[in-house]
Amino acid sequence: MRILVCTDVHANLEALQAVFSDADARGGFEEVWVLGDLVGYGPDPEACVRLLREFPLSAVAGNHDHAAVGKLDPVTFNHAAEAAARWTSGQLSDDTTLFLSSLPLVVFRGAFTLVHGSLRAPIHEYLLNEESARGTLRLMRSQFCMVGHSHYPFLCQEEEGSPAFVEFQEGRSYPLDGRRWIINPGGLGQPRDRDPRANYAIYDDAEGTVEHRRVTYDIAATQAKIRKAGLPEYLAARLSDGV
Repeated sequence: MRILVCTDVHANLEALQAVFSDADARGGFEEVWVLGDLVGYGPDPEACVRLLREFPLSAVAGNHDHAAVGKLDPVTFNHAAEAAARWTSGQLSDDTTLFLSSLPLVVFRGAFTLVHGSLRAPIHEYLLNEESARGTLRLMRSQFCMVGHSHYPFLCQEEEGSPAFVEFQEGRSYPLDGRRWIINPGGLGQPRDRDPRANYAIYDDAEGTVEHRRVTYDIAATQAKIRKAGLPEYLAARLSDGV
């Protein structure tokens, strides 16, 4: 089975459609795993959730999902994120609100644990350094953990009990060996590693491999929607630079 893994969709329909089209053209996929933040920031929250739900889906909640449905006060966000969260809340159907409200913080799929931020703080902690990686490794009960939240693609392998971060290179297939791994496919709808292309990964359980992929999408179309919705200009401008 081939599984499309993505995170931080952030209501970016053009990016999500481009990812699905690219994955379909390059061997297809049977399931989708989403590591949180289906909504927030972007202009198409309802359409993105509806599209994701057309596929066999495993998803966990992110902080922006909680903010959109009233489970987290967006006053803790920066100004642009708070404005987007409050706007998003008014765009969701009752069914989509219920769906987002019901998303679990952690999902277990075979040898994988899925979580948005980290196992120590599922919707809050950014797993970006050895200390935060150690915290999740201590709590892992599966061989692999997939995370999002930081919008940065990376691999973190446990080496002799210590976490070692390595680059998750685009287009390279990584065999998942006997070590424990933490995997982040990178932001789909809002990359932050100065590459504006949408990120995703393919996990092939028959081959036991994971591959990082990037795809271009119509950024200008998303930006135009953000501006038309009256969302902060920063949310549109940042997409061009991948920050």
